[in-house]
Amino acid sequence: MNELMLAPYASAEASSRGRHVPEPAPNARGEYQRDRDRIVHSTAFRRLEYKTQVFVNHEGDLFRTRLTHSIEVAQITRSIARALGLNEDLAESVALAHDLGHTPFGHAGQEALNACMQDHGGFEHNLQSLRIVDCLEESYAAFDGLNLMYETREGILKHCSPKNARLLGDVGERFLKGEQPSLEAQLANLADEIAYNNHDVDDGLRSGLITLDQLQEVPIFADNRRQVEADYPGLGGRRLIHETIRRMINLMAVDLIEQTRANIRGAGVETPAQVRQAPRLVGYSSGLLPELRVLKTFLRDKLYRHYQVLRTTGKARRIIEDLFGAFMQDPRLLPPQYQRMAEADKARAIADYIAGMTDRYAMKEHRRLFAVGDIS
Repeated sequence: MNELMLAPYASAEASSRGRHVPEPAPNARGEYQRDRDRIVHSTAFRRLEYKTQVFVNHEGDLFRTRLTHSIEVAQITRSIARALGLNEDLAESVALAHDLGHTPFGHAGQEALNACMQDHGGFEHNLQSLRIVDCLEESYAAFDGLNLMYETREGILKHCSPKNARLLGDVGERFLKGEQPSLEAQLANLADEIAYNNHDVDDGLRSGLITLDQLQEVPIFADNRRQVEADYPGLGGRRLIHETIRRMINLMAVDLIEQTRANIRGAGVETPAQVRQAPRLVGYSSGLLPELRVLKTFLRDKLYRHYQVLRTTGKARRIIEDLFGAFMQDPRLLPPQYQRMAEADKARAIADYIAGMTDRYAMKEHRRLFAVGDIS
């Protein structure tokens, strides 16, 4: 990216804290472009194709996976970053990497693995994403992980306890100092929210677990639907849904751009260093926030807690718990790579193995270990 086009408060490569392992400068691309490319070519990124958001992978080909979600987050992030004069390559890298550490089976899988790890340091997917790019990827001869730029690594870590922050060295410092991350990292965090709020509506409707009539309770959806129907009388089906959701995404993105500009002006921020000392600057207007809360409450109550979703997530938790228990009891059941890792920290090695599984691989591994008559 041409850094002459960046706003003064954007993250410039020239002022970056760099990489843990120094490398020659890349040819024909920037350092944050190199980060993005390494993330896209990583094993963990490919596995996101078979990890799902709300629906387990085998439930249908039309629902979003962690991979398609990450691509959608990256698109929203990059568009807003350009409007704000931020570093698009850094923002996109953070967006593409933000879900690398997610377990199979979405949030149910994370909750189950965290419960299993309570006596062993816990499990949190942001920390796992950082662990993947710092340690677990094995693609390069000169270093473990992806050796990403400091600002990319920092952006991946959205939240962190002081206890964990003290163990993370440079990337944990801001949590101990009470500082903010870059504007690019703040943006990727909220672009994630824009993407999943809207796309969970789409997948919920596609699955039949929520209905258009129910969504009339949600002002941001109902208002945009009325506008679509006024502009295109008689429009229905998937076109009506897509057009409504498209306008919701645009509404949120434009509000975020305008409010963030106002926040930056109000804080008098002119440099990346001042961004770190300021309050959170990337955010929505006070007028939109109540509508977003209604939308999130609706999705929680009507979709995420739908009995069919809860039945599936209940099974997912049992799969994670069973796998963890079996491997803790006998680490020899682990693949050789993880057996070696388990010699130093058995529980963490098991968590690394389970977190790296796709939905379908976790189900297959569970059948191998527990299905009566299955000795494959």
